[in-house]
Amino acid sequence: MKNLLKASFCCLILIIVAGCSPVTAQRGSMLEDYQISEVKIGESSQSDVLRIIGSPTTQSTFNSNIWYYIGQETEKRGILDSEVVKERVIIVSFNDEGIVESVGESSGDRMDIPYARGKTPTHGNDLTFTQQLLGNMGRFNAPQ
Repeated sequence: MKNLLKASFCCLILIIVAGCSPVTAQRGSMLEDYQISEVKIGESSQSDVLRIIGSPTTQSTFNSNIWYYIGQETEKRGILDSEVVKERVIIVSFNDEGIVESVGESSGDRMDIPYARGKTPTHGNDLTFTQQLLGNMGRFNAPQ
């Protein structure tokens, strides 16, 4: 009986520890250095870049000749929010003829911008409890 209790306890501990192991996920384009080195400045065209490293994650809003390849690796532990473990942003810019002008990596200095989780108040609907109570009077009468 004592050995069975010990074995059950060990199994329970193993299940708890396995449940706490991190779950990793990869999102976007995590480009490797050898892939980036295949893109030749002054030689490669937009179609060459598409063939070599694939379609961009996004393009610049105001200049369609700037492509961004964004990749992230995240870890999630249990019920906690995901945490970015590794991030890489590659910027490829083209001239007007569609030839690569530059290939570079963003500095990676990500700003942690706090945001409010509350709701934006909508004015005009601010009713007190009494107004809500009296406003509903007479609405629940049976039709005659």
